[in-house]
Amino acid sequence: MDDPSLARKPHRDALRGLARINAVSRSAAVIWSVLRERLGRSTRRSFRVLDLACGGGDVALALQKLARRSGVSLQVDGCDVSKTAVDLATLHAARRSDDAVFYQLDALHGELPGRYDAMISNLFMHHLSLDDAVLLLKKMSVAAPAVVVNDLVRGPIGYATAFIGTRLLSRSPIVHTDGPRSVRAAFTIEEARLLAERAGLDGARVQPAFPFRWRMDWSRS
Repeated sequence: MDDPSLARKPHRDALRGLARINAVSRSAAVIWSVLRERLGRSTRRSFRVLDLACGGGDVALALQKLARRSGVSLQVDGCDVSKTAVDLATLHAARRSDDAVFYQLDALHGELPGRYDAMISNLFMHHLSLDDAVLLLKKMSVAAPAVVVNDLVRGPIGYATAFIGTRLLSRSPIVHTDGPRSVRAAFTIEEARLLAERAGLDGARVQPAFPFRWRMDWSRS
């Protein structure tokens, strides 16, 4: 899915497969459990969150749904370097009559907007080198007062789970290839803690998350 020459249809098929994986692994719930705690410390009544490398927008839209069930006014927008991903996310939002806004942005090399209460990243860090992951975390912490990351853990059990799970949940050969490859490229929990330290995210928590993931959360206060 990182290949810029990837044709539109196989890219959309892969994004739909990834959405099913996010649903089964409860990615939105993992992120929301932390956001609810972080945002709940504020006396404000409404919040805005930006999902970096949002793909087809499924996590952003699921987060808004979870927030509304909890009585929290939360708008989750999304950005992605891929126009195909942004178009698909925008279509999904329109079909659900959702007010989420999706737009093209290279999160690593572009300037992150400063109008959000939190920046989140789901299954994106493993696409980056250690130095680039540190850079992105620094940018996220400068742009917003809270950061939440949910990503894969490198390890043999996670690899086997990705190999089997991608084939059960998607027919996309891209997903079948990218899933195990992503686990091989992922950071361990100790490496994720090193990322937070090098990025200057003092007080960041890095904990295991289901299934074979790590979750990082940080706030300025």
